[in-house]
Amino acid sequence: MIAAVIACAVIGLVIGSFLNVVIWRVPRGESVVRPPSHCPGCDRPISPRDNIPLVSWLLLRGRCRNCGTRISARYPLVELATGVLFGAFAAKFGADAALPAYLYLAAVGVALAMIDFDHKRLPDALTLPSYPVALVLLGIAAVAGAGATPFVRALLAGVALLGLYGVLWFVYPAGMGFGDVKLSGVLGIYLGWLGWGELVVGAFAGFLIGGLVSIGLVLFAEAGGKTKIPFGPFMLVGALVGIFAGHSIAHAYTSVTLG
Repeated sequence: MIAAVIACAVIGLVIGSFLNVVIWRVPRGESVVRPPSHCPGCDRPISPRDNIPLVSWLLLRGRCRNCGTRISARYPLVELATGVLFGAFAAKFGADAALPAYLYLAAVGVALAMIDFDHKRLPDALTLPSYPVALVLLGIAAVAGAGATPFVRALLAGVALLGLYGVLWFVYPAGMGFGDVKLSGVLGIYLGWLGWGELVVGAFAGFLIGGLVSIGLVLFAEAGGKTKIPFGPFMLVGALVGIFAGHSIAHAYTSVTLG
């Protein structure tokens, strides 16, 4: 078990390195394959020895080997976050056939969160393909032994959360981007696979965290009513709460309220 978690974490570090390319290029409509990664200062391609996740950045002290241009600390942080999420999902799901689906969610979630922070939008190039990817990977898990029940529940949950966000966007479009609506269905699928409690907790947690952060920005960072705050990252963090703690939270709530 520990070996599997470590292996997934290492894979996550490697995937995180690629996600840095995705985060930079996808919003600009650039290919994520060509040209190879290069220094923005001297434009020289980054050699394989300088492209080892986390290690290279530390050894080079956050600077380009050739020209000394500073490399943002966000690059290793993205790698680290992806590695931690991969390891956490491996620890939660173990050898479950649904693990690949949630590893994909971790990867695309990191990319979408960072792009939303930077550009205040969630690219269709990442969000829309996540629907068939989720359905295929979870469909394989259903055939592999999970059965039809969680798969059907995932479909219904995806439609339900997509419908909720659609209504909210229709009623007050200024308060939510349509990219958030598109993302909601994906998150609904993943939360619904685990259970209705996970879906409710994950959806509510996104609104709760987003609301608290928004209030904090207004009170302490002088954010005004017209300040654009990306909601996608809060949706994704809320989904993580639902995935990892949704069952326990839902069970505790129903125990207190319903006995």
